[in-house]
Parts: sequence; structure tokens; C-alpha cells
Amino acid sequence: MTTTTSATNNHHLSPAFPGRAPWGTANKLRAWQQSAMDRYIQTQPRDFLAVATPGAGKTTFALTLASWLLHHHVVQQVTVVAPTEHLKKQWAEAAARIGIKLDPEYSAGPLGKEYHGIAITYAGVGVRPMLHRNRIEQRKTLVILDEIHHAGDSKSWGEACLEAFEPATRRLALTGTPFRSDTNPIPFVTYEEGDDGIRRSSADYTYGYGNALGDGVVRPVIFLSYSGSMRWRTKAGDEIAAKLGEPMTKDAVSQAWRTALDPRGDWMPKVLKAADQRLTEVRKAIPDAGALVIASDQEQARAYAKLIREITGEGATLVLSDDSGASQRIDDFAHSEDRWMVAVRMVSEGVDVPRLAVGVYATTISTPLFFAQAVGRFVRSRKRGETASVFLPTVPSLLGFANEMEVERDHVLDKPKKDGDEDPYAESEKEMDEANQQQDEEDGATGEQFSFEALESEAVFDRVLYDGAEFGMQAHAGSEEEQDYLGIPGLLEPDQVQMLLQKRQARQIAHSKKKPDSEADLLEMPAERRPVVTHKELLELRKQLNTLVGAYVHQSGKPHGVIHTELRRVCGGPPSAEATAGQLNERIKKVREWATRMK
Repeated sequence: MTTTTSATNNHHLSPAFPGRAPWGTANKLRAWQQSAMDRYIQTQPRDFLAVATPGAGKTTFALTLASWLLHHHVVQQVTVVAPTEHLKKQWAEAAARIGIKLDPEYSAGPLGKEYHGIAITYAGVGVRPMLHRNRIEQRKTLVILDEIHHAGDSKSWGEACLEAFEPATRRLALTGTPFRSDTNPIPFVTYEEGDDGIRRSSADYTYGYGNALGDGVVRPVIFLSYSGSMRWRTKAGDEIAAKLGEPMTKDAVSQAWRTALDPRGDWMPKVLKAADQRLTEVRKAIPDAGALVIASDQEQARAYAKLIREITGEGATLVLSDDSGASQRIDDFAHSEDRWMVAVRMVSEGVDVPRLAVGVYATTISTPLFFAQAVGRFVRSRKRGETASVFLPTVPSLLGFANEMEVERDHVLDKPKKDGDEDPYAESEKEMDEANQQQDEEDGATGEQFSFEALESEAVFDRVLYDGAEFGMQAHAGSEEEQDYLGIPGLLEPDQVQMLLQKRQARQIAHSKKKPDSEADLLEMPAERRPVVTHKELLELRKQLNTLVGAYVHQSGKPHGVIHTELRRVCGGPPSAEATAGQLNERIKKVREWATRMK
């Protein structure tokens, strides 16, 4: 074996940063990559788990290590396992650039002599695990398991990976996002029991988003959150109106969210227009910057592409499935200067387009894993100072994930022993599986889609989230205040982003203070004068209303349900469980008025 490349000798170089090339080249490693290499070479483990944030350069690290192991005859061949067909091909192309030839089309039989190994998918391993076990038993093999959490996507895939790669000489597991929220053990991952008796995954090397941001390896992410009034009809025929982001039931949040994403409403066109304006601003500093909409299904993806054409006058690249045609469209977009791409949700982990700088999160998937994967499409930095901008609906779970970009999480193998508060990351396994399925079926098959009908939506600029802090206050779409935030330069250092956002917020508050409260609506009222209703306060209002209704039951002799129905008829609005603070106060006032009349 004579695989000799300049990458082979990297372990002799100093890991000091930024003396090494921070942007990564074929013959120079980033500091974390060199540090991980040094740790591996010192310990020579059979299994090694590297957790590195999306965009940090896991592929370069893995292939440099593969080159070293081949050169030193520790292994004789390489097998790369990737989540998708598109990623499988990307691995083969990246390996070829440093002299490692991987066959991405391998299906069976002896491997061509010109190849150093193969690139396959987890699904491919699941179909024929013994084929790959036989290959690995014949020659010393390094197995690279990219995004290792996919080995837990189904029990059969995990079992297939165990069966196929148990004889491997070396196994390198990679992941860039929090692990799955289920408790299925992931093959070849070490778990350690904590003081609380719960077993958690133990990484051999971790390089998180916070570290990568400090090193200038990834872009800072500015999240622009949009709220607005939503109106929809439930399956029971009730019309409900609510503001996105207000405290409400889980079902109401879901329905308000879906109403916002409905392409026939006003919310999506306004947000897409704002995102396109942001893209224009970013392209002043990054001329080839691109934007991506992550959609829930084919129908909405097509509708969003149509909206983009109407807004910009230019078409958008449409990626609907993980077939060969879709892979080519992604590659074409990556190497073009086109502005927009629209993709169905499952493409989030299969897109490697470094020029993507603006994103619109237009899917109702709310797992931390998928959110991290989606945001990971925009953080890959090519030169210092580039920023990423992601547009979000004001949904509590998404705002929580955005504020916790730097939180490191391990895979928890055991459920907590006590039945305490609900784990915010314990999303259903089914939702995560659906997010990663290679399919374009509409969500309507679940029945939830038909439990309501979106009637009307409007978009309101809500706030900016950056580095765990929030800036700005609500403003009308198209207003000067919104334009101020959309016009932040595309090339900024992280500390400059924070300073500019603070200045924008101060200017917005100063502008609002010039108006008397009688002339300012809620959107224009500065934060310190705007009524704030917490979830706890909302619960207190509901409790107060129910107490008053209970007292009125004894006075009037009418049942609870009749009184609540009459209050809704007179005051308007949805059932009290979904009503806003203002609507609850109106009903409290009304029931008191009725009780006074009866005395």
C-alpha cells in the first residue's frame, strides 16, 4: 500500500491555532482536527467517537486519519457508511482529493484493484450485512460511521451494523448533532453511568459549536423570529384566532404553526420577502451567498418555489427527494450563483453547500436533532467574518433550541428514574424517524393535517436571537424597524454582531418612545411598557375565570358548559384553554357584570 499524501505527515505539525490554516486545506489541519489526530495516534483505540459541530470539518479529520492508518499499514482498506446516497458520493469525492479511492457504486463481488475501499449507506448495510462482514474479515479494515446516530434509526439497521462491522480492525464514529432522543443503544458507542444512575454516551473527542465559533471555524448564526395573528378552523368547526408565540395548548401551538406555514396565507410570503432582502444584503459582502427553504412536504415545497418566483422574479432550485436527479440538482446549485433552493425536510443532513448563508425553517419538525442538522447547513464558514441568518416562526421549542446552540448533549441510554418534569428533548422517536425518511409523502396521512383548516395568517417581525440573547421588539413587516435588522452587514466578527444588534434595539426603543401610548399599538410600544403575560400568569387567569364561572353556576343555576359557551358568544374567541390573556380578561369582566346584575 503506497498511499502517501501530504496529509499523512500532519501529525508531526504543531496543533497551535491560528498558526495552522483555520479554514482547512488538504495539507493543513484545523487545530481541533490535529488535536483529535494526536489523541487517536497516542491511544490507538479500536473504537473512537468524535463529536464535532456541523461545518467543523469531520470529513477532513476522518480522511486524514484514514490516510495515516493506510500509510502505516494499520489497515488495508476503508469502508465509509453514510446516511444518504448524496452523502455517500460526497465522501467518495472528498477521499479522491487526498488520494483515497472509494467506490460509491459498490453492490457485491470483489472490489476493483484501483480502489482503497467503498462508500455505502446505512440502508445498504441493512440489506446485506453478511456481504460486508465477509469483505471486512478478509482484509484489515477501517470503518468510518458518518452521523452514527443513524445506526439507531431502526433496530434492524443497528443489528446490521453490529453484524457487519464487528470484525473491523478499527471503527471511527462521527456525529455533528445531539444524539437520538430514544433509548436504543448505538453500536460501537461507549456508555458511562453517571451519579444519577443514568448511562450516557461518552465521546473520545468533542468539538462543539461554541469552540468552533471562537476559533472562527463556523459562522455566527443570527435567528430572526416572526410572529403574527393566525386564524384557523378546527375539525369541530370552531374558528380559533391566536398570536403565534403566545402561551397556548400544545395542539393550538401546532395548528397556529401550520397556519403560519400555509403558502396561501400572508405569513410565508412576507417572511420569504424578508429573507430575500436579507440575502441581498449578505450578497453585498458574499456575492455568491445562497438561501435555502426547508419545507415539510412536496406540495408546500412547490408552493414556496412559486412564491419565490413571484417575489424575486427568479426561479428556485427544487429538491424533492434523495434520488440521483436531486443529488445532481444540489451539486449544480452548490457550484452556481443562483439565489434560492427549496428542499423537503429530509435533505437537511444531506446538503453540503458552503455558500448557503440564509435559511427559512418552514417545517413543523420540532426535535433538537433535526433543528441542529438544519441550522448546520448554514454555519460552514469559508472566510472569517461570514454570518448566517435563519428565519423562524415564533414557536417556543424552536426559540429554545436557537438559544441553546452551544449546549453539548450526550445520548441518554436510560429514562430518568423519577416521573418529574417532562424532558424538553424527549421528542417522539416516530417524529425523528419520519424526519430522516427518504420520502416525500404528505403529512396528511397522519390525520392531524385534516383536524384543522388554515384560514388566515399575517407576519410580524418579533425579535432577533443571537448567542443566547434576544434583541429588538415586535414591528410590522416592511417597517423601518424590520429593515434595520435585515440590513445588518453580511461580514462581521461575532462581537460586532452583538454590538450592532444592541444599537439597533436602542434605536428602535428610542423611536417608539417618541409616540404617546395612546397612539402606539402593541407592536410599536417599547418593551418596558408592553404587557408581558407568562404561561403562569395565563394559567392564573384561566383559574380565576373558572372560579368566577363556578360561583355564577350557583347563582344562575346554569351548567358550567352553558356559561362558558355564552361567554364565548358574547366576547368572541376560542375555548378558554386556547384563549389569549386579553380574551380571558374580557370574559372575567363579563361574568362579574352578570353576577352583579343578579344580586
